Amino acid sequence: MAETNGYEIQRVLSNNVVLVRDPSTGSEMILTGKGIGFGKKSGQQLDNTDSLIEKKYVMESESHLQQLQTLTNQIDQDVISISEDIISMIANQITADINEHIHIALPSHIQFAVYRLKHNVDIANPFLYEIQSLYPREYELAEQAAYLISSHFHVQVPESEVGFLAMHIHSAVYHVSVSEMVQFNNLIRIMVEYIEKVKQIRIKRDTLDYIRLITHLRFAVERIRQGKSSYNPFLQNLKTGMPEEYEIACKLCEIMQEKLQVEIPEDEIGYITMHLFRLFQQVDSKQ
Repeated sequence: MAETNGYEIQRVLSNNVVLVRDPSTGSEMILTGKGIGFGKKSGQQLDNTDSLIEKKYVMESESHLQQLQTLTNQIDQDVISISEDIISMIANQITADINEHIHIALPSHIQFAVYRLKHNVDIANPFLYEIQSLYPREYELAEQAAYLISSHFHVQVPESEVGFLAMHIHSAVYHVSVSEMVQFNNLIRIMVEYIEKVKQIRIKRDTLDYIRLITHLRFAVERIRQGKSSYNPFLQNLKTGMPEEYEIACKLCEIMQEKLQVEIPEDEIGYITMHLFRLFQQVDSKQ
């Protein structure tokens, strides 16, 4: 049998996106490139060296592949094309190591978002400040994605929607589910609100103090989840020298322990204490 250097087209998703099968490996993948699907039909061969091929995404999960095939019958081709353009932007600007589920999640989200925006239904994003502060790179790329969506579908994309797009981008880049991100962002918000309540202060969301606080809390949560907390040589001094901050840090760790269902090392309480002390000094100096 003669060797083949081509892919078999399984489905044309848009003029710029095709789903193909590699006969040599049996794997299925998404190919993107301007005009790659134009005039093509299922069953045709596509040379694997075709100059129109810009990106290749191998679909390793059978369930994701089935979801994608189902999705193509339900989603507008223009939405799929724009989604793949955005995915290519992620690959070019951040990393090519992208969670393949983005090929399903992003077009589903965009289709519903466009419908909502055309009918003037805006959904508030309760985590917008957290997203802007914790994921600035993803948010910047989401602004570019929003421009594409706005230009192509003639809708005004609000900040709240840019935030949702940034969550999908972060989800794809770091291989975490959007639902996990929602839980994480909600935990950060609960802790910030507790600090504000017990200290009777308001930390402005557009300040460096706020960005530093939630960034520290973010890394604290990540260390705790991964079991990577390190020894704190100042722990005993912190307990006696910063009793108020230490007490608040203990409460924050109780909140984390309840939400994450993990034990919080006392060393981590010490690091949070140190950051709270610096934060309160900054806040007090501005009042």
